[in-house]
Amino acid sequence: MTTVAPARPAAAAGPLSGARLTAAETWIFDLDNTLYPADCNLFAQIDRRMGEFIARHFGIGLDEARQRQKGFFQTHGTTLRGLMVEHALNPADFLDYVHDIDLAPVAPAPHLGAALDRLPGRKVIFTNGTVAHAGRVLGRLGIADRFEAVFDIIAADYLPKPREEPYRRLLDSHGIAPAGAVMVEDMARNLVPAAALGMTTVWVPTTAAWSQPDRPGEAAHIHHTAPDLPAFLAALPDPA
Repeated sequence: MTTVAPARPAAAAGPLSGARLTAAETWIFDLDNTLYPADCNLFAQIDRRMGEFIARHFGIGLDEARQRQKGFFQTHGTTLRGLMVEHALNPADFLDYVHDIDLAPVAPAPHLGAALDRLPGRKVIFTNGTVAHAGRVLGRLGIADRFEAVFDIIAADYLPKPREEPYRRLLDSHGIAPAGAVMVEDMARNLVPAAALGMTTVWVPTTAAWSQPDRPGEAAHIHHTAPDLPAFLAALPDPA
């Protein structure tokens, strides 16, 4: 059985203990590679379509398009943000194209649904994707009815995680108190603003390089680690 354990010993004491999880008022979940296993590898499809979009938009080869794509990501946090800032791209065209993918690798997740049902408080999705993409994925998982809202890249005014502005916009627009919120995310860097704002954080690690804490201070913002999210949530004590 998976036990509720902090990612770092320092997080085991005080207000960041497991009690913050069982008394949470709001659960904020990332979508991709968090609510479904990373080995579904949907990002490989999205990544390929981003390269295709850039190649067609600029009339260049796929190799050059991939170099530009990675440059946008490194400089601006997402490929879309780079295209918008540097080339005034219409984001709707890009988002519609890159999210037109095959979701067959995503299987229904009844165990995750049952674990979500046990959680106290509200449940919200916070994604750098779109509401439409989230709806399709949640539908495949069979858990769409567990969430009251999806806060997407459009609601964030196209500012991606880990920029702090969308976190504040999410909290304000949905009336979420950060001290009573838990954020669950596969990318360690995206937990830094959440912890800084006062949320309790849960990291769902993957083997991908972008999932790992690779900058000074990132690991210190991970309060709990959940390699198997459904098991982690199911192992939480029932709220008193």
